Amino acid sequence: MIALLGLGMVTVFLFLVMTKRLSPMVALVVVPAAFAVLGGFAPDLGDMITDGIKSVAPTAAMLLFAILYFGIMIDAGLFDPITRAVVRLTRNDPLRLIVGTVALVAVVSLDGDGTTTFMITVSALLPLYKKLGISPVLMTGLACLTNAILNVVPWGGPSARAASALGLDPQELFVPMILPLVAGLATVFVLAWMLGLRERARVRSGELVLAGAGGPSTPSTGGGTGDFADGDFDVLAPDRESLRPKLIWFNAALTAALLVGLIVGVLPIAVLFMLGTGLALLVNYPRLAQQRTRIAAHADSVVSVVSMVFAAAVFTGVLSGTGMIEQMAHYLLTAMPDGLYPFFSVIVAVLSVPFTFFMSNDAFYFGIMPILAEAGAQHGIAPIEIARASLLGQPIHMLSPLVPAMYVLIGLAKVDLGDHHRFAIKWALVVSAVVIATGFALGVISIH
Repeated sequence: MIALLGLGMVTVFLFLVMTKRLSPMVALVVVPAAFAVLGGFAPDLGDMITDGIKSVAPTAAMLLFAILYFGIMIDAGLFDPITRAVVRLTRNDPLRLIVGTVALVAVVSLDGDGTTTFMITVSALLPLYKKLGISPVLMTGLACLTNAILNVVPWGGPSARAASALGLDPQELFVPMILPLVAGLATVFVLAWMLGLRERARVRSGELVLAGAGGPSTPSTGGGTGDFADGDFDVLAPDRESLRPKLIWFNAALTAALLVGLIVGVLPIAVLFMLGTGLALLVNYPRLAQQRTRIAAHADSVVSVVSMVFAAAVFTGVLSGTGMIEQMAHYLLTAMPDGLYPFFSVIVAVLSVPFTFFMSNDAFYFGIMPILAEAGAQHGIAPIEIARASLLGQPIHMLSPLVPAMYVLIGLAKVDLGDHHRFAIKWALVVSAVVIATGFALGVISIH
C-alpha cells in the first residue's frame, strides 16, 4: 500500500511538473504533503519535513553563496578580459572563433547559471558570427554542449539536486567526476576544431552553405548586430558602474584559491563560498550601499534556486519518513532480473541520457533518482555511485525543451529550435557516451 502511495505521489508530481500545471517548487511542497495526509502520516508530517530541511541546509547555503560569489565576479569584470581576448584572437578566422566559443562558455559557465553564460556569449560573439557569415547554430549548439558539462559543478543545478535528494556532500559527489567531465569537454573542443576547419575552408572558398555537421543549409539571416549595438545588453558594458579593473588580479587569485580549496577539501564547500563572498564584497564593494546593490542584483537567481532546494526537503522528507522509497525500491528489486544488478550503475548512467532530456532536473533528481538509489543500496551499491551515474548523462540536458536557458540562448541568437536540435542532439549523444565511458573506465561507475 505504501509503495503504491509513493508511486502515485511520484507520478502526480511528474505529471504536474512536466505538463506545467504547477511550478516545480509548488509541486515539491504541495504534492508530498497531500499524499502524506492521505496516507495517514499527518501527525508526523512536521518532523519529516524538518528532517528533510536539515539534510539540505548545507547544500542550500552552498548554492546561495556560490551564486552570489560568481555573480559578483561577473559584475566586477573578472571574465571581461577573457571575453574580449576571445574576440580579439578570432582575427576573422572561423576556426579561432568556433574554438574560442567553447573556451569562453567553459570559463563563464563556472558561475553555474546557464542564462548568464548565454547572455555573455551571444552578446560578445554573435556579431562576429554574422560578420563572417557563419550560422549561429554552431554557436548555440556548442554553447549548450559546453554549458551542460560545466553545469555539473557542485553549485550547478544537477549536482545540487542530486546531493539534496540523497543527502550527500556535493564536494564528495563531484570531485571523482572531474576527469570524466574533462574528457567530455575535450570532446567538445575536438568537435569545435573539426567544425572550425570546415567553416574556414567554406569561408575561404566563398561558399554560402553551412559545411556539414547537420546544421541548416544556409546561415540564419534573422536579426542583426544592432541588438547589441543599441545597448540592450549591458552584461559586458565597458563603462558599467560595478567594474573593478584594478582588483582583477585579486579576484582571479581569490577564485583560483576557492576552486583549489574545493578540490582539496580544506573546508566544507559552503564555508568556502561564504568566506569567498564576504571577501569579494568587502574588497570590491566596501560601502554598504554598494554591497546591497550587488546582492539585490542577484536576488532573483538566489531566491529561485535556494527556495527550490528547501521545497525539495518536503518531497525527500516525506519519501524517506513514510517509508515510501524503501517499499518502491523493494518492488523494483523484485521486478528487475538479478542478472542485471551487477550492471545497475551503468544502466542508470545510460538511462540518465533520455531521462534528463525528456524530464526536468527537478522531476528526475527528486522523483526518480531516489528510487533508483534505494534499489541500488539494497543490492550493495552506494547511493553516491548512483548519484554520479545519474549525472553522467547531463551533456544532453541543456538541449531539453524543458530548460528555460536554452530558449534564452536561441532567442538572443535568433536561431530556429529545429535547426538547433538537428545540429546539437547527435553531438550531445556522442559527448554523453564519452563521459559515461570515461566514468566507467576510471571507476566512477562500476560493475559489481
